[in-house]
Amino acid sequence: MSKSSSTSSQLQELTEKLLTLLSIQGSVVVNSEGDVHIVTIDSPESSGLLIGAHGATLGAIQSFLSMAMRARTGEWVKLSVDIAGWKAKHEEYLVSLAKQAADRAKSTGEPQYLYNLNPAQRRVIHTALSEIGGVKSESAGEGVERYMVVTSS
Repeated sequence: MSKSSSTSSQLQELTEKLLTLLSIQGSVVVNSEGDVHIVTIDSPESSGLLIGAHGATLGAIQSFLSMAMRARTGEWVKLSVDIAGWKAKHEEYLVSLAKQAADRAKSTGEPQYLYNLNPAQRRVIHTALSEIGGVKSESAGEGVERYMVVTSS
C-alpha cells in the first residue's frame, strides 16, 4: 500500500468515526489530487449542520482532521474537506464578489473595501483579481481586523 493510499484510508476512517460520534448519517469519499487529499462528505439530511454558518463548521472539521492526522502520522497532511459541493459554490461567489469590486473600483475610481474574509477567502479573491486587468488588490489591517482593498490601477 502506497503512502498516499494509506493516508487516504486513515482519513476515511477518521472522518467516518467523526460522523459516527456526531450521530450523523453520511458517506465519505477520499481522493488524492497530487499531494492534497480531498475529503468529500455526503450527508443530505445534515449538510447544513456540517457546513455551519459561512462554512465555519466545515472549517473546524477540516482543522480537526488535519490535527488528528498530524497526531496519528507525525506529519502534516494537506487536505481539503468539502460537503455537498459547498466549497465550489462558495469559490464561485468569491470570484463574483471580486469581479463586482473590480467593476466598482474601475467605474468610480474609489477604493473598494472587502471585510470579514478569512485568509483562504482573501487568497481566492486576490487570485481572481490578478486575472482582471486595470485593478490591484492588497490586504490591510491586522489579525481579525484584516480586510482587502481593491483599487483601479
